[in-house]
Amino acid sequence: MSPRREIARRPAGSVTGKPLVAIVGRPNVGKSTLFNRLVGQHIAIVEDIPGVTRDRHYADAFALGREFVLIDTGGFDPESDDPMKAGIASQVRLALEECDVVVCVVDATVEPLPADREAVALLRDAGKPVIFVANKADSEKRALDAVSYYELGIESILPISALHGRGIGELEEAILRRLPKAIEIEEQELDVPRVAIIGRPNAGKSSLVNQLCGADRQLVDARPGTTVDSIDTFVERNGTKLVLIDTAGIRRKRSVKKKGIEGLSVIQAIRSIERAHVVVLMIDAQAGVGEQDAKIAGLAYDRGRALIIALNKVDLLTREEQKMAIDRTREVLAFAPWAPLVTVSALEGQGVTALLGRIEDAVAEHRKRISTSELNRFFEEVLEKHPPPTMHHRAVRLYYITQVSVAPPTFVIMTNEPKGVHFSYQRYVMNQIRKRFGFKGTPIRVRYRGKKRGP
Repeated sequence: MSPRREIARRPAGSVTGKPLVAIVGRPNVGKSTLFNRLVGQHIAIVEDIPGVTRDRHYADAFALGREFVLIDTGGFDPESDDPMKAGIASQVRLALEECDVVVCVVDATVEPLPADREAVALLRDAGKPVIFVANKADSEKRALDAVSYYELGIESILPISALHGRGIGELEEAILRRLPKAIEIEEQELDVPRVAIIGRPNAGKSSLVNQLCGADRQLVDARPGTTVDSIDTFVERNGTKLVLIDTAGIRRKRSVKKKGIEGLSVIQAIRSIERAHVVVLMIDAQAGVGEQDAKIAGLAYDRGRALIIALNKVDLLTREEQKMAIDRTREVLAFAPWAPLVTVSALEGQGVTALLGRIEDAVAEHRKRISTSELNRFFEEVLEKHPPPTMHHRAVRLYYITQVSVAPPTFVIMTNEPKGVHFSYQRYVMNQIRKRFGFKGTPIRVRYRGKKRGP
């Protein structure tokens, strides 16, 4: 009897995905500087030469209590015959398809150019909330010069200086007003793990979804890039309920086409990781593990997601080749030794039952909580066996440990010197926690906080 299953009709990002905000505009108006200002760190390349930003840049941003993902796009010039600029225009259109709010940047120091007029026309048809800002308005006079842009039919324009921070607070308020409302998650959805199946193109992700579902629910094609949208599939198999998120393959940035739909797929795959509880990293055993696989695993780790490595297509390898592939994968992903590795053949169904078991285990470990009393009995043994080293001839004291949250499991250790705990000792404590309590398949966090001194 085939397992019960159905396709979830909820669009990608509507469960727990952060809203997306895209910064657009013609070249050299200060988009990357604004991106860095809103993110709070220098991520985008900033240079006073048009066309420096060629690929979209993504970063988490936080403003007035709301989190969102900020997208920096290259400047577009619709009249240019330059293939690079044509590609940038395509990038901008892709960002507009996926984003929730658009920030259109113009230059307050010059009169509107034809590219600005084209930008306004493009955004008028986008059907998305748009905030128009006039950058480089470093003074009141420059701010007044921005009124010339009203001739383009803009209802309002906000003068700012991304370089000096002028007007940024007002811009954050404007973004906040236009962000979509946070969607309430139904209580029963919290109990059903969401599993994102990610990896490079043609690693076998859709084939794995089909095996877990017991039917050909996804289009499977030998050509890379077949899956474009992230698709949710509800699965109940052997009593286990899961929501599978099949994603487009993530390629390294220089391989992502500037034209077409693949750039959009990268955003959707990243958003899928944020929506998931567990990430299954699919690796083609024939092609071998690569740097991009390590980056994908790192992204899952940074987001605090449980992680399972699925080495696919092992049926095409000899036993010796399988061992070499496993050893190489562990070497490249050495920063995540806690992530279980399962060898599978998604096409033949080999190892899929074992993978399902690892997913169940990872979910349980990701949500596991240890009582404070049990933790501190363990912690006393750790301190007795190996006390923390001194810092600048001053004793570092660790008082107690408690678990403050799950998914991922997060612990806080109270100490007299939070900055005095050497990284090697922090690693030792984390290893001891894993040795005693397991947490196989999930990252854990250990924070050190200072104990308040009395009066």
